[in-house]
Amino acid sequence: MLLHFCRSSTFSCALLKLVRHSDQRPTSLPPLFLKSVTSETIMSGRKRKASPGPDEEAATAKQQKVTAKKEKERTEGWLQGLVKEQRSENKDMKFNKKRLRYISDREKIKQGSEGILYWMLRDHRVQDNWALIHAQRLALKENLPLHVCVFLVVPKSKLSTLRHYSFMLKGLEEVAKECEALDIQFHLRLGSPGELLSGFVSDHNVGAVVTDFSPLREPMQWLEEIKTRLPEDIPLIQVDAHNIVPCWVASPKLEYAARTIRGKITKLLPEFLTDFPLVEKHPYATTITTKPVDWDKTLASLQVDRTVGEPEWAKPGTQGGMAMLETFIDVRLKVFATQRNDPNASALSQLSPWIRFGHISAQRVALQVQCGGKSAGQSVSSFIEELVVRRELTDNFCFYNKKYDSVEGANDWAQKTLKDHAKDKRPYHYTCQQLEEAETHDKLWNAAQYQMVKEGKMHGFLRMYWAKKILEWTSSPKEALSIALYLNDRYELDGQDPNGFVGCMWSICGIHDQGWAERPIFGKIRYMNYKGCTRKFDVAQFERKYCPKKL
Repeated sequence: MLLHFCRSSTFSCALLKLVRHSDQRPTSLPPLFLKSVTSETIMSGRKRKASPGPDEEAATAKQQKVTAKKEKERTEGWLQGLVKEQRSENKDMKFNKKRLRYISDREKIKQGSEGILYWMLRDHRVQDNWALIHAQRLALKENLPLHVCVFLVVPKSKLSTLRHYSFMLKGLEEVAKECEALDIQFHLRLGSPGELLSGFVSDHNVGAVVTDFSPLREPMQWLEEIKTRLPEDIPLIQVDAHNIVPCWVASPKLEYAARTIRGKITKLLPEFLTDFPLVEKHPYATTITTKPVDWDKTLASLQVDRTVGEPEWAKPGTQGGMAMLETFIDVRLKVFATQRNDPNASALSQLSPWIRFGHISAQRVALQVQCGGKSAGQSVSSFIEELVVRRELTDNFCFYNKKYDSVEGANDWAQKTLKDHAKDKRPYHYTCQQLEEAETHDKLWNAAQYQMVKEGKMHGFLRMYWAKKILEWTSSPKEALSIALYLNDRYELDGQDPNGFVGCMWSICGIHDQGWAERPIFGKIRYMNYKGCTRKFDVAQFERKYCPKKL
């Protein structure tokens, strides 16, 4: 289906090609977990136009040369300047109220209040943030100061690592500086929002609370807890600032697969895939002095596992995310369609950590890839399919399936086939520690695990193979899923996210997939093996680069 999006300024009459995928292909992993989607462009029902004549072909070739020349002339940092112009041009655009839902029964702002609060939960950025945009407009309408507050929770768990919290805090430090420049009050509180937010509301005489959207269990519990603790005259408003089409608008139910949600999302994209207005300098100041955050001291004080260190390749924060997006558009996008399944190639966006922490908006990514990748052809439609349809499918799964991280959350056919083969003899049996330390007989698996531990990332195609081998080498599907989620969430910089949960569930429990030919251990779950990988890419090259030398 071809969808035309007519926009103002830079994006006037931009074309977004969204594609359909055959359910017979290994395309069901979420986009930031799996980068192995094969695209087919579906022609519309309209009659095809006649082939272009020689003059039209010459004009097209000339235009392509001009576009290529302009791309070469781009200087580093061009994207930041372009996006700033786009936001300013759209400062007066309306806010689509379908992006929000009222969690409380109250909708009107409390009279006599002295501020509006944005509880920043999932989307750690100032610009391109629909939740903050809405919060500021509420504050401007009532002539009130605007507060942004983050409640930092550090569970006592091996999943709480320096890798994750350093990336998070350095991104928030950037948010705080930007808020200060815009006269928006930024606050950081250590502790559960369920326990602390109502006190903040009382202390600052807040008239309304706006927050962003997460479908995961703990944030949903916080939301319910806050709802019960807030005074009845304080509205609690949730805005989906993470998805392009708000999760509850895209579908009111759990979707079976990408094919069942694709049409629903693509139908709504002309309404929701828009530019963003600018979050402006706020004209109403608070009389309460906010103490600056000592970021280094805060990070040093956190009880996290410091053996899982910070990767060098990923610079935290919105600026780091925009820089990575810029290099993707300039360098990697043009080979995305043809080389994204090759772990040895540099073809992927690498944006998943910034999207996971909300440092960059997926909607912004889609807009700029559309605009800046006009010469990339099929790569744009392939990437948009993964970024939009398959990524938003993962939020749908976690929002409507409370057992999103359990074998019991799988479809009935998958639960039955895994149960039927649970006692099948395994060719190898490894403990969680052996897997964590990359001590298996499989050099490719070891190399992938080693890369994840050291760099905080693993190529999407290999993550699929990696998770399926855990099912094959452990005592039960339940143990396999538990280990896969533990390793993914502990070491992956984009872990503890719907994409990771659904990725592991896809590989081990057949979520968003279909039944395949039955075989030992896997039953009807899709199978992968080492030999199949050798047909996809140069396995030996990858093993030489990443397989631990001691092995």
